[in-house]
Amino acid sequence: MAKHLEITLVKSMIGRPKAHRKVLFGMGLKKREKTVILQDTPAIRGMIDKVAHLVKVKEKA
Repeated sequence: MAKHLEITLVKSMIGRPKAHRKVLFGMGLKKREKTVILQDTPAIRGMIDKVAHLVKVKEKA
């Protein structure tokens, strides 16, 4: 597994369930097309799985 993940919000969170919005805010994604770099941990992977239809993920070494 990569040590870091580059996560980009590609779809708007307007009209999404509150749980999805909380997950996105927890990852630091507040606006569309914003990119954050986070550690690759099981918790972050779980968050990505919950909102996989809204984000794009790249692995960084």
